[in-house]
Amino acid sequence: MDKIKRSSLIIILLGLIVVSSCDRGVVFDQYVTIPKGGWHVDSMAVFKVDIESTEQPYNVILNVRNRSNYPNSNLWLFVEVVSPSGQTMQDKVDCVLADDAGRWIGSGWGDLYHAKIPYQLGVKFAETGAYSFRIVQGMRDEDLEGIHNIGLRVERANVAKE
Repeated sequence: MDKIKRSSLIIILLGLIVVSSCDRGVVFDQYVTIPKGGWHVDSMAVFKVDIESTEQPYNVILNVRNRSNYPNSNLWLFVEVVSPSGQTMQDKVDCVLADDAGRWIGSGWGDLYHAKIPYQLGVKFAETGAYSFRIVQGMRDEDLEGIHNIGLRVERANVAKE
């Protein structure tokens, strides 16, 4: 019995090591769930990301999970990035979620679709420390329905994926 437990534990640990090494370039990957009543125009998704290098280039990706009842083919986002020293950069991003025929872009399961929107690729941050990414919806609806999650992923650029 001890041999079986020990070998099972070794297999589980090896599995965890393999799974965790697949995304070793990921610095940050997190989502905010939007309330069922809709994403209010004044509601903000905030992500705090610790950047450890000014020499390393990073890819910053916006992740959007929308339901099939989302009424638009795109999603305008206002992104504000605040550096550790308080400098602010603001940007407007058009996230295309459906093609011209109305088919959802990205992967999907059931009525939920996931689109990865490249925001900044190969960017080098000016300083190390905690950056704050603040995201609000820029559509005309006061309570935008059909968006399930907004996410932010920061990964080291030029890191080979295994």
